Amino acid sequence: MKVKRFVFPSLFVCIVSALILQGFINPASTKLIPGSASYDGIDAYVEQQMQHLNIPGVSLAIVEGDKIMHLRGFGQARSDGAAPSPQTSFFIGSLTKSLTALAVMQLVEAGKIELDAPVQRYLPWFQVVDPQASAQMTVRHLLNQTSGLPTSAGEIQMADFDDSPGATERQARALSTLELSHPVNSAFEYSNANYNLLGPVIEATSGELYADYIQKHIFTPLNMNHSYASQTIAKQNDMAVGHQYWFAAPFVAPNIPVPHGSLPSGQLVSSAEDMAHYMIALLNKGRYGDVQILSPAGMDELYHGVAEDVQMGISFGKYGMGWFVDESARTKLIWHSGTTPNFGAFMALLPEQKKGVVLLLNANHHWFTPVLSDFGGGVATLLAGEQPEPIAFVGLIPWMLRAQLLIPLFQIVGVVATLRLLRRWCQYPDRRPSGGRKWGLYILLPLLFNLLVALTLIPMLGQTRGYLMLYMPDYARIALICGSFAGIWAFLRTSLVLRTLESPWHS
Repeated sequence: MKVKRFVFPSLFVCIVSALILQGFINPASTKLIPGSASYDGIDAYVEQQMQHLNIPGVSLAIVEGDKIMHLRGFGQARSDGAAPSPQTSFFIGSLTKSLTALAVMQLVEAGKIELDAPVQRYLPWFQVVDPQASAQMTVRHLLNQTSGLPTSAGEIQMADFDDSPGATERQARALSTLELSHPVNSAFEYSNANYNLLGPVIEATSGELYADYIQKHIFTPLNMNHSYASQTIAKQNDMAVGHQYWFAAPFVAPNIPVPHGSLPSGQLVSSAEDMAHYMIALLNKGRYGDVQILSPAGMDELYHGVAEDVQMGISFGKYGMGWFVDESARTKLIWHSGTTPNFGAFMALLPEQKKGVVLLLNANHHWFTPVLSDFGGGVATLLAGEQPEPIAFVGLIPWMLRAQLLIPLFQIVGVVATLRLLRRWCQYPDRRPSGGRKWGLYILLPLLFNLLVALTLIPMLGQTRGYLMLYMPDYARIALICGSFAGIWAFLRTSLVLRTLESPWHS
């Protein structure tokens, strides 16, 4: 998932405190241990970032050409203390999208799907509010994330835990009341809803359930024997235990329900070794051993970035079909990150060097999305033979998460200070302020601060509340508790102050 704008009110409250905290605490060292002919430098970088970001466990795989060159587990996969093995499985989050895109391209080459055909050819019942937009939307638009479906639509689906066999189709049909965020094919907007729609397209054209298709046509040919479309089966076969971050500290969260309707966009499970098999096929024009899972031309189509990802006026490269394509650096990078509430993943391909890397993590938080991309990007840069840039703003995010705890602390201090102030004004009326000092310092400034904190509650009142509770539980609770209190206290405090200041003096 990309960085969302709805967290900005809370960032304004936290960022100053985070900067102050960081000024008193020495950040983790990012000096690398000199690399040798092996992958010591990359291993050292991974260990340093794990310590810096408080990640419980990481599984790493590196491939070059058609060979797995390096497999290693770091930290703990479960509470028993054992490090992840190459076969330990993790949720791979949005790395699933590249697998879904691959499945679509396989069906294109089988003559069952046309990329520029309207979605309604395969799903006649599909529609959004605008009938014209519904008819214009094509399979290619879904793959390139240019359909106009908003980010929020996918977030709502990620908190829908209907586990019935038809959950994906039911959610797709529910889009009939949805208004697009922009016209079809006019702009890029990352939304899981695009890839969730591709699930029913795959089923309608292949005659197989999405999970069965992925198993038969991708997992089995690539010998991905520790990859699953079911959390239940994965748990029976050496799956890592996930963690949720609360104020930058990871807590075990093994039983978070799975949104089955979002399986095509981000709910597949795999291991580092299996993802290495997948990367070998990706780097070798669709070939793995004696198996050709897609033609070279089909593979090139997947990596062709066409939709520019622009956020707040800044370009982050282009999006292809389940992949971000960055050609701004000396080495072309094809990558994607993946997040679930308690797992993270990052995969990058260096096609010019025929190298690839995957990182699987057993902890996550929505605000760690840019951190994850920076972490994985640093490993990919080292793999390319270059030095990663120092972590800049994203290095503050763990401190911003911790700084949220200052909000209730400030509120408690504020309430106590206000009550003591009112008591003093009642005892010593001659100390009561007046004029601009009264309105500016004692009424408007505290009122604005409390209203700013109350703004953090607004996202929790919308349809993405379920997503926020899952992906950023600390923010969600702070918003509910502190935001609600701030809204009430803003007006209660103002009323108490005005009544006290305007009450008659008693000599």
